[in-house]
Amino acid sequence: SKPEGISTLFGNSLISPGWLLIILLHFTFSYPVVVRVVVGALLDYKMEYEQASRTLGAPPLTASRTVTFAIIKPSLIASFILAFARSISETGATMIVAGVFENGPVFIQNMKDDFSGGKVSQATYEGSIVFASFILIAVSCIIFAAIRVIGPKLKSPIRKIWPTAERKLSYSTATFSRNSITLLIFFTLVLIPSLFVAFSAFEAVFSDNLPNALMGVGVWGEYWQSLILSYFLGAVVTGLNIIIGLPVAIIVARRKFGTLPSAILDVLVNIPLIVPSVALGVSLAIFWKETFAFIPEMWLLIFAHLAITYPYFVRSMSAAVERINVDLEEASRTLGAKPLGVFRTIILPLTKYSILSGAIMVFTRSVSETGATLAVVTTLQTAPVVLVNWVKQKVPATPFEIGLGCGFLILFSFIILLALRLISRGKGRY
Repeated sequence: SKPEGISTLFGNSLISPGWLLIILLHFTFSYPVVVRVVVGALLDYKMEYEQASRTLGAPPLTASRTVTFAIIKPSLIASFILAFARSISETGATMIVAGVFENGPVFIQNMKDDFSGGKVSQATYEGSIVFASFILIAVSCIIFAAIRVIGPKLKSPIRKIWPTAERKLSYSTATFSRNSITLLIFFTLVLIPSLFVAFSAFEAVFSDNLPNALMGVGVWGEYWQSLILSYFLGAVVTGLNIIIGLPVAIIVARRKFGTLPSAILDVLVNIPLIVPSVALGVSLAIFWKETFAFIPEMWLLIFAHLAITYPYFVRSMSAAVERINVDLEEASRTLGAKPLGVFRTIILPLTKYSILSGAIMVFTRSVSETGATLAVVTTLQTAPVVLVNWVKQKVPATPFEIGLGCGFLILFSFIILLALRLISRGKGRY
């Protein structure tokens, strides 16, 4: 958190470091989480319910508000929790744009820097980190518990309707305006700022950087190794999340341990999300590297990424399972189906797109993770770590090489996610 934030790259002509820039940054981080969870819910949602409402004369807006939103309410709550937790725990990017502003995670990182520079004692450093982390975790857990209790009781939809106004807002002109504004916000506040650092990759294509990169000359040999490691790690972590996350999601959604224990477990699942990444990285390093020093670094990396991504999958899947009418499962059991049969014939078909959405969130979160990787390993490097070293000039790299490296990471990630989406796309869905 330094006065010379990222806006100085533009001669201070844009937004000054501080509150507004942090709000825009955290909106950019949390936006894909909300969209991913809600998209999974809408793909699992059967359009027949909304079509029946429209057949009875309801305008599209009224049908969405009174039918669709009511059915996917658990996913809306889950998306809010994930977005809130993602914002609370964000550290690295916040420090770049914060300027003189200091929130909890930035305070922890500043204390770490002061301790490394000899400005504060070890006792002050450890005490401040423990206290700040405890406050963030305690307050967030209280908020999540309140959401867990109050959220399901919220009346949805609002019973009062305004047929004339909602019918006008459902006309093609109003729909076009709404979609245009939505896309404008997405491109100007989320997509373009996120890709801005990679724009120099287009210039690098017409220089010697592209041939050198494709041949693995210089810094590129290490880059390609790190890129392969990032995608391999993301795939392994995603598979493990699906295997061990689904049972916990069902336990939370169906309250298998009783109402109170399941509610406590539901809140505890969120803790890795709300711990600031710098504090979580220190905690993971102490636990894995000092307690289990004999474990190979590759396993340390897998365990660290699993701890960070696990809540994303469990949170989205528990909301998906909660949307399923329990009577369907009871009917299946009444007909003699075993628990595995109920899962295979009822839960899986009705949540397969939510599973895909959760897997995408886990994969992208793992591929982009930097702090935990730096905390638990010393020799292995993922692509984000290599790029950070290039930016900090720990490894000499030109701006064109940095932009091209970011461009490759974005391009290959886009291709993988697009392939998954095309393979698993549903027909006749929302």
